[in-house]
Amino acid sequence: MHVMIFGCGYSGTAIAKAFAGADVRISGTTRSADKAETLRSQGIEAFVFDGETIGKDLLHAMQGVTHLVQSIAPREAGDPLINLASCWVDEMMPGLQWIGYLSTVGVYGDHKGGWVTEETVCLPVSGRSKERLEAEDAWLNLGKDLGIPAAVLRLSGIYGPGRNAFVNLDRGTARRLIKKDQVFNRIRVEDIGASARYLADRSLGGIYNITDDLPGPPQDVIVEAARLMGVEPPPEQPFETAELTPMARSFYGENKRVSNAKLKAAGFAFAFPNYPMSLAQLWQGGTWRG
Repeated sequence: MHVMIFGCGYSGTAIAKAFAGADVRISGTTRSADKAETLRSQGIEAFVFDGETIGKDLLHAMQGVTHLVQSIAPREAGDPLINLASCWVDEMMPGLQWIGYLSTVGVYGDHKGGWVTEETVCLPVSGRSKERLEAEDAWLNLGKDLGIPAAVLRLSGIYGPGRNAFVNLDRGTARRLIKKDQVFNRIRVEDIGASARYLADRSLGGIYNITDDLPGPPQDVIVEAARLMGVEPPPEQPFETAELTPMARSFYGENKRVSNAKLKAAGFAFAFPNYPMSLAQLWQGGTWRG
């Protein structure tokens, strides 16, 4: 097995760890030479990819790829990798057996706190979510054209070692924003890696929500983390008067509860199904700093 992860960042590295093992070659791309060295120190064969040109070394490595994971965000012009490879991917990766595309639950848009499943009509609000939905379709269609399974992994809010409420509290950047009836889902990064490996090992394609069991108000996560740390949570702030970047504010414009029933029905078991037990594990294990 040769796994190639385009955009081997936080989630991509977790996927690499999930696939790692005997007789598995793990490769990944990043945008800078410094980050490539970091990946190599973690046992990942790293290549620099700027989203526009596939270098000779990367092109050569792609000849042996059996499992492709695409984690690079699309642009206005579309998905950078599929724009380069869609016409001749069968020549570029002749042994390809499975495709995984990392998307976002943002493609569903706002459902006023209601539950959404993979069958729910997508009504993306932001331009980046619309681009993600277009990229999803492109990868699913490519899988059909090649006759191999292509899985779209729709991720909710990602957290884990090094990226969590403890880190924000420790840095003094945590905020307890209050917006009436607002809820979000979350996903531990290790469960992203495990779900990608699970789908690949079973040659499963289609759309899957990769999300926890417990959608809830974002301020509750801060309060729980503060309780575990033994510190006071930050004061409540009304969302309406808070100073936020346009991107941060846009997240609060989408309110929904995301179901993971399809993935669980396929047999996958989440290691971190809800944030209270997940935060407790991070704190008690001392891994919250990353």
